[in-house]
Amino acid sequence: MNRPLLAPRRPGSPAPRRRRHTGTLLGLVAWLCGIGFFLPVAWMVLTSFHSETDAATNPPSVGAGLSLDGYRAFFGAGSGVSPWPPLVNSLTASVVATVLVLLLAVPAAYALAIKPVRKWSDVLFFFLSTKMLPLVAGLLPVYLVAQNTGMLDSIWLLVLLYTSMNLPIAVWMMRSFLAEVPVEMLEAASIDGAGLTTTLTRIVAPVAMPGIAATALISFIFSWNELLFARVLTGIVAGTSPVFLTGLVTSQGLFLAKVCAAATVISLPVIAAGFAAQDKLVQGLSLGAVK
Repeated sequence: MNRPLLAPRRPGSPAPRRRRHTGTLLGLVAWLCGIGFFLPVAWMVLTSFHSETDAATNPPSVGAGLSLDGYRAFFGAGSGVSPWPPLVNSLTASVVATVLVLLLAVPAAYALAIKPVRKWSDVLFFFLSTKMLPLVAGLLPVYLVAQNTGMLDSIWLLVLLYTSMNLPIAVWMMRSFLAEVPVEMLEAASIDGAGLTTTLTRIVAPVAMPGIAATALISFIFSWNELLFARVLTGIVAGTSPVFLTGLVTSQGLFLAKVCAAATVISLPVIAAGFAAQDKLVQGLSLGAVK
C-alpha cells in the first residue's frame, strides 16, 4: 500500500517563525556587543575635545563645550615636547617588522601547506610553543643581550623583537590561507617551468592576497601596541608612541583631556590601516570557512 505523501509546510509555520525570531535575537545581541565595544572609544574621543576642567568632572559632563586644548598640549604647545619622534619610531618599527614577518612567514607557510615537510604538525607546534613563554620571563635575558651588544635604545632591536614575536602567529595564519590555494594552479606553473620565486610572487601571492593582508594588519597592530619591551629597552632615542603615552601620567596628576587626545592620535594609524584593508581583512579571515 502506498504511503501518503507529507504535505509541504505552509509559509508562516512555527519552525520558520522560530528561526526568524532567533536570527533577530542574535542580530540584536551582536549590535549590543558592538555598541558596548564602541562606547569607550567614542567616550575617549569626546573627552579629548573637552577642556581639562570639564573632563575631570564627576559625573562626566557630556554636553560641555568643545576645545582643542588637549590636542595642543599633546603636540607640545606650552611644554615643547614633540610627539613626532615616538610616532616615527613606532611607524618604522611596525612597518619594517611587518615586512620582515611576511618575507619569512610566506615561504615557511608555503613549505608547510603546499610542499609539506615531514612531521609538519610538529613544526607548527614548535612555532606555537614559542608563544607559551610569558614575555616578562624573557625580559631580563633580552635586556642583558642588548646591553652586551650595545643595542639598548635602538629601533633595530625593537624590529628584531617584533619580528620574532609575530612570526609564529603569522606562520600559523598563512599556513591556513595557503592551504586554500588550488593545487592545479601550482601544477600548471610547475609544468611551465616556474621556479619557487615566480610561483610565490605570481601565483601564490595574488590568490592569497586577502590572507596576506589580514596577517600583515594583525602583525602591524601587535607591533604598534607593544609596550613592555619598548618601555624597558628604549629611552630617549628609540622610544615608541605607547611609551610616550605612559609618560603623560606624571606626579602632577592625570590630565584626562590630554591623555585622551594622545590616545586618539596614536590610534589613528591602526584605524587607518584597518579601513584601508578592511575588504581584504574580511576575505582573509573568512578564507576557507565555507567550502
